[in-house]
Amino acid sequence: QVQLVESGGGSVQPGGSLRLSCAASGSIFSIYTMGWYRQAPGQQRELVAAISSSGTTNYADSVKGRFTISRDNAKSTVYLQMSSLKPEDTAVYYCHRERSSYWGQGTQVTVSS
Repeated sequence: QVQLVESGGGSVQPGGSLRLSCAASGSIFSIYTMGWYRQAPGQQRELVAAISSSGTTNYADSVKGRFTISRDNAKSTVYLQMSSLKPEDTAVYYCHRERSSYWGQGTQVTVSS
């Protein structure tokens, strides 16, 4: 059974930083593309960033230059480093194994002064 467990969310002031982690278990991690998504209240879930098995990354335009996705295959973990956070980044952030039905439980990120 595949499990994805996020951590690292919290409350931060505008301009601050957070690092999210997603630990995977139950399958071979290194061969899959992993993604971070977010969902704000009343809005659809959207892709924030993704990283392929080879390390190729892509980002939503709204986070380019501020967020960095990375992975540590030895630890079966994917990270999302978020900097220069804005109030509009407030959402529940989810980890997802692409092209599968596997999602984490989500971690809340709140950006507010």
